[in-house]
Amino acid sequence: MLKNKSDSPYQMKLPPLPIKEDEIWDLVRSQYELHPDFINLESGYYNIIPKPTMEKHLKHIKRVNLEGSYYMRNNRFEDKASITAELAIQFGCDPKGLVVTRNTTESLDLVIGGYPWEKGDHAIHAVQDYGAMQDMFSQIEKRHAVEVSKVSVPNHPKNDEEIVSLYENQINPKTKMLMVSHMINITGQILPIKKICDMAHRYGVEVLVDGAHCIGHFNFKIDDLNCDYYGSSLHKWLATPLGAGLLYVKKDHISKIWPLLADHEKNTQNIRRLSHTGTHPVATDLAIIDAIEYLNWIGIERKEKRMQFLKTYWQTALKDVSKILINTPFESYRSCGIGNVGLTNMSPSELSERLYNEYQVFTVAIDYANVKGCRITPNIFTSIRELDHFIGAMKKLAEA
Repeated sequence: MLKNKSDSPYQMKLPPLPIKEDEIWDLVRSQYELHPDFINLESGYYNIIPKPTMEKHLKHIKRVNLEGSYYMRNNRFEDKASITAELAIQFGCDPKGLVVTRNTTESLDLVIGGYPWEKGDHAIHAVQDYGAMQDMFSQIEKRHAVEVSKVSVPNHPKNDEEIVSLYENQINPKTKMLMVSHMINITGQILPIKKICDMAHRYGVEVLVDGAHCIGHFNFKIDDLNCDYYGSSLHKWLATPLGAGLLYVKKDHISKIWPLLADHEKNTQNIRRLSHTGTHPVATDLAIIDAIEYLNWIGIERKEKRMQFLKTYWQTALKDVSKILINTPFESYRSCGIGNVGLTNMSPSELSERLYNEYQVFTVAIDYANVKGCRITPNIFTSIRELDHFIGAMKKLAEA
C-alpha cells in the first residue's frame, strides 16, 4: 500500500549530484534515452520520461497486473489519496481541493462545462489560449447562451498593468469567469496571474488558470496565485508518463461545479466527485510520486535556472540577426524555458519543415493569434552543442 513515497516498493536509487554545474547536466542527459535521428526542441507537447522514472513506471505496471482486481478494489483509492496529498505539498495547495486528472484539457473543461451558467452570463479568455478550452467556451456559448469576449495578449507587453487592463476592460456586471494562461503555450510568456486574480476578485469574477506548462517547470505555489481554479498536465514539465494532470478548485467552489461523469461520491463538498476515472491506467498515477522524487533530486530552483539559461542562450544569439523575429519576452519573470522564433522571409510551416528536413531539428509551427514562428522548447537534457546547431541553422535560413 502506497501511503507515502517512502512506502514505495520501488524506491528510486539516484546518485549524488556532482558539484560542478556542467557535470550535473551531463549526468541528467545520460538518464534520458534520446532519439538518434533528430534534436528534440519540442518538449512542450510531452516531456519524455527519464530512465529512472520509466523503470519505476514499468514496475508499477507489473505490480498492478500481478495484483489485478485485488489492487483495484483494495489499494487504488488510498494510493490516489496519497499521491494527491504529495502533489498538494509539492505545489502548495489544499489537498482537499486537488484531484488527479488525465491532462489540462480535462481539468479546465470540467470547470468550464460544469459551471452553473445561466443565460446572459459573460466569460472572458484570450485568443492565445489553448484551442480545446476555447472550443469548450464556444460550446457553453451555444448551449447556455453565454456571451464570451476575447482579448489578445501582446507578445512583448510594456508592463503587467497593460496585461491586467486587457482583461479588466472586458469585465461587465454579467461577467462570471475569466480564463487566463499562467504560461501562454504558443510563446512561453508568463502572465501576472496574482495581479489578474486580485483585480478580477474586486469585481466578483472567478479566475480559471491554465497552468499546463508550469507544474515542474518553474518554482511557484498555487495558493500564492489567489486563483479559483488551476489545471495542469503532469506529463509535461513534471515528466510523468502520458495521461496525468491535476485540477485544483478553491474549497468554496467545489459544490457548485457539476461533474462530467456522475460519481458514487455524493458529498458535494468532496472534490473527488469531479474525478470519476473508473478503470483507467492506475500505474500512471503511481509514477507521479517517482516523477516528483526525480524533480526534487534535481531541485526545482536549479531546474528553473537551467531552463532560463537554455532559452536565454538561443534568444541572445538570434535577437540581432536580420529577418529573425523573437516572439517571447526576454525578461526572466516573463518567460522561462519555452520560446518562439520566426523568420520574416518564410512561413512558420516552411521554417519547421526546413529545420527538420535540412538540419534534423524538430519543432512545431505556430501561425495564429499574432504569433508567427516555431515554438522552441528545449529540456533539461538539451546540450549547448544542440542549441548551437539550432542557432546556426536559423542564421542560415535567415539568409535564404
